[in-house]
Amino acid sequence: MASAAEQLAANVNFGALGKATELKQRLWFTLGALVVYRLGTYIPLPGIDPQIFHDVFSKQGGGILGMFDMFSGGALGRMTIFALNIMPYISASIIIQLMTSTSPTLEALKKEGESGRKKLNQYTRYLTVALATVQAYGLSIGLEGMTAASAHAVIDPGLFFRLSTVISLVGGTMFLMWLGEQITARGVGNGISLIIFAGIVANLPKALAGTLEMGRTGALSTLFIIFLLVMSVAVVLFIVFVERAQRRVIVQYPKRQMGNRMYGGESSHLPLKLNTSGVIPPIFASSLLLLPLTAVGFAGGNGPEWLQALSSFVTHGSWLYMVLYSALIIFFAFFYTAIVFNPVETADNLKKYGGFVPGIRPGKNTADYLDFVLTRLTVIGAAYLAAVCLLPELLISSQSVPFYFGGTSLLIVVSVTMDTVAQIHSHLLAHQYEGLIKKSKLRGRKG
Repeated sequence: MASAAEQLAANVNFGALGKATELKQRLWFTLGALVVYRLGTYIPLPGIDPQIFHDVFSKQGGGILGMFDMFSGGALGRMTIFALNIMPYISASIIIQLMTSTSPTLEALKKEGESGRKKLNQYTRYLTVALATVQAYGLSIGLEGMTAASAHAVIDPGLFFRLSTVISLVGGTMFLMWLGEQITARGVGNGISLIIFAGIVANLPKALAGTLEMGRTGALSTLFIIFLLVMSVAVVLFIVFVERAQRRVIVQYPKRQMGNRMYGGESSHLPLKLNTSGVIPPIFASSLLLLPLTAVGFAGGNGPEWLQALSSFVTHGSWLYMVLYSALIIFFAFFYTAIVFNPVETADNLKKYGGFVPGIRPGKNTADYLDFVLTRLTVIGAAYLAAVCLLPELLISSQSVPFYFGGTSLLIVVSVTMDTVAQIHSHLLAHQYEGLIKKSKLRGRKG
């Protein structure tokens, strides 16, 4: 027999959205923020010849730069103020989280609660500025070296151009970081994930039209296009299935007598997701892999020999790229799972409230058991992430299909959509609870 909470959750419908005023305000705020982000991806950097840059980028956009352009929502291909997108912030978050696991000072800050979290966020912002500055300066130098038909992509190269480029790109990244934090606090969903999601979704129609055009011209066979669309739908269904899969560890609470009444004796469960890390590992892996390779792409044939060698080996679809990408995904799957779920802390909380796993002693034995279960689940989850992200990429690299049909983009879109819908569902559920509480108070006053 379902509990009252489960029955109420089952009865939640999105028709109640019209009555949830706060949720509507959050949705409108999120939508408005994403519109502002999309408008910013069309504001060009000063001093760039758009036609020359487009000609150069179209020759290099099929590799690493094309993938980076996908994450930036087309901002890199148009060389706008949001060309770096949110990637420096993600890279900074990775570095701070890695340092938190190795530095006792940062680990102590993490355990301080809200005040420690604010300090870590501040350190992440400072590091974001530093990384964005380095990337922006490297990008400005790369832009100055771009030529097509004996014409330069930069109209007036020099110190002023580099300075204005760094200020514009760093300012764009910091604005997106602030916008993402505002969406998380005042909107619905995770702001950083939604910004990446909006960039991918905005260019999906263009990618679909491009794929159909390739079929019309004979570059792709009709049979392959049908197979690609069927495969994309199958990957989406598989992602939904795995993201909803969980291992439920049974937790038993003993009976306790307080006065003349007996309390407890309930049986609950601890849900452990098959993919605890979510969409974070592919995003982290992509951002780290794209960080050095962006410079490789813009340097072209003008860089040092080691840079040219790296460019020839680490190309999209190459075996080295696939190995590095899958290794980073697997590493971050285990790393991020260890951050978001602490077996020792969970076991201590269960022991504190009298809960225990049947057949397992409370305390260290419970922590070891949870760690064992979570490790096995993460092995499957990491393999799933690597497979979903790599298998479609093989087809993309061999058939020159747009990146938007790849596993990484589909995983981000589906996962962020599920997370956002779940948050909307939670807001609706809370709204219905508030309505029931108000009704019960009114009935109590009448009685």
